[in-house]
Amino acid sequence: MRPAGPAAPPGPAAAAKPDSAVIRDALGVGIAVGLSGFAFGVTSAGAGLSLLQTCALSLLVFTGASQFALVGALAAGGNPLTAAAGAFFLGTRNAFYGLRLSTVLGYRAGVRPFAAHWVIDETSAVTLAQPDRRSARLGFTVTGLSLYALWNLTTFIGALGAEALGDTDAWGLDAAGPAVFLALLAPMLKTAVERAAAGLAVVVLLVALPLLPAGVPVLLAALAAPAVLAVQGRRERAKEARAAREPGAGREGTAAHPDGGAGSDTTTEEDRA
Repeated sequence: MRPAGPAAPPGPAAAAKPDSAVIRDALGVGIAVGLSGFAFGVTSAGAGLSLLQTCALSLLVFTGASQFALVGALAAGGNPLTAAAGAFFLGTRNAFYGLRLSTVLGYRAGVRPFAAHWVIDETSAVTLAQPDRRSARLGFTVTGLSLYALWNLTTFIGALGAEALGDTDAWGLDAAGPAVFLALLAPMLKTAVERAAAGLAVVVLLVALPLLPAGVPVLLAALAAPAVLAVQGRRERAKEARAAREPGAGREGTAAHPDGGAGSDTTTEEDRA
């Protein structure tokens, strides 16, 4: 069976999205987030990694949060194995993105290993925001290509010019990626359940962040979605149980006929007559 793409909106006018709009949105995300590669290049060089090691991380790993977690732990004097483990745990979220995007994009088996390298927060957000498979593929490709190219270019420049740029915190470049991702995510939280899951995830993350190793708070925050869904399911079942216990529930179909007999029986007698 061919996997289904994103659900199309109910209105026929909103079923398609112009290619120019998809490309515009994808390039906006790719350029905005790609510039934060400057911050990674500078941070990595400051942590003691060579230019080759820094560029190899961006080329081969290509997941900004994990890269920052790795070099940040190394800069703080952490054990390389511990730093790598934290970065690995933080990057496991991309596997969950991949499960969803595989059905949305519907790529053939030979293409999927190459597309998997671009499965990150930003490409997932742009892809899932599209109304159909064609737009989803276009958004994924443009976002992935622009972001990958610019991220690696700015990583290289940042690592070369680390001393000239100075403190990256003063530039605020490290906040560009999370800010863009939140801007893409916020309009997608349309129901109370989705907003509750997002809010709980934020609370869990803020509580766990100073207490647990890098990467673990993100995994704990991901548990907010099934927790909220479980509570919502229990509430729905309790509501249905209360409705079933109410007097007269489910008896609408056997309501008495105005003449005194049951409506269904009266109709049957009339038909027999």
